[in-house]
Parts: sequence; C-alpha cells; structure tokens
Amino acid sequence: MNPGTALPSPLVLLAEDETDLAHILLAYMERDGLRTVHGQDGPTALQHFRQCKPDIALLDISLPGQDGIDILKDIRSRGNTPVIMVTAVSDEVSKLLSLRMGADDYIVKPFNPAEVVARVRAVLRRTQPSQETTLLKVGELEIDVSAYTVHVQRDDGSPTTQVPLTLTEFRLLAYLARQPRRCFSRADLVDACLPESDALDRVIDSHLSKLRRKLQDAGCRRLIETVRGVGYRLWPE
Repeated sequence: MNPGTALPSPLVLLAEDETDLAHILLAYMERDGLRTVHGQDGPTALQHFRQCKPDIALLDISLPGQDGIDILKDIRSRGNTPVIMVTAVSDEVSKLLSLRMGADDYIVKPFNPAEVVARVRAVLRRTQPSQETTLLKVGELEIDVSAYTVHVQRDDGSPTTQVPLTLTEFRLLAYLARQPRRCFSRADLVDACLPESDALDRVIDSHLSKLRRKLQDAGCRRLIETVRGVGYRLWPE
C-alpha cells in the first residue's frame, strides 16, 4: 500500500425532497470535490445514513415519511456526525429546537448553493479539526490516520517496525483503535470499513485473520480478540 494515499473526500448525505434543488446542491458539492448520497424522503435518508456512514448530513426539516427533526434524533443517538438543518421555515422555534437537539448549523431557504457548500466545509473543519493529523496510540501501536501507516514502538528501545497493511486492513485496525476494548459486530465493521461493498459479514473474518497475522509478525500478539457470537475488539495487553 502506498503510505501517501490520500484520504477519501468527505461524504455528504443530502436529505431533500425538492428534486430540482437537490440536483443543484449535489452538482455544487461534487464540483467542490465532495462525495454525495441523496435521499428524497425521511426513511430513505435514514437508510443511507446507516449504510454509508456519511461525514456530514444536510437535513431538510420538512421531509415526507419522516421529518428532519426525527432523523436528527436518530443520528444523535448513534454518534456525533455533523448535521446542518435546511428548511424553508425561518421561525426561531424550529431553529432553536434543531440546535438544542445537536444540529451544528442551520440554513434557511432560499439560499445560494455556493454558500451551502462553504458552510459544509466550515462545519467539517470545525467538527473534525484533527482529521488530517490524527495519531491513534494503542499499546505498542501507533496509527497515523493521515499517512495510512502503522508502526510498532516497543518499550525496550528496539527499532520501530512498520506494519504493511492493505487499505481494508488499515481501515479495520483504525476503526477498532478509535474505541479500544469495545466489541464491534461483523456488520458494524462492514458498514464502517467497506461501506460501498457488497461484502458479506464473513469476509471480515478473512481480513481480520490476515491483519492479526501481520500484527503478530511485527511482535504484537493477542491484540485483536474474537468475542464468540458477537464480533471483534482491540484489546491491548
């Protein structure tokens, strides 16, 4: 794997039922280098969120099937994904409710699409300030998310060892390392590390087996644990 491989551009979930407006926003965001996924109603948008794990969501409050407020509640129950609320309703009640529930920004229609893109970039910078320089340290492992490199640093003063990983192996290790000791199901790992793949849950077993072997070859034994009937976790000795 080339350690200089660039991180994928941020993925934006747009939940918007006005087709023409959605097409304009999607075009502007993609022209700015952002990846996009679009849901025209609440249930579809929520399904995209769960399957694609976007880096940020733009939610229209007035969506058919399930409104943006309900989707915001669901997103906040699952984590801290940045959310910008988009609506034609400019009353303070809707704005305050969204912000109190954890929205990161609020945009009122009509708006300039270029400004929306700028607001998306601003929220991403504010909520992910260390994305490009993140170092994850778990036990003897040092994982550089920006450089896509993994090193083993031992306390005995022996030379640092780089662990050669494939992109999928790196994603799995980094995902586990962000929450050491937490057990993740195979489905969690597929959704987080292979979001655009049709891979079956058992494919994760193969990737983790190879990852384990490489870590063991570098001197890290029993780092990835199998939790029978549940999944996997990173458990530093």
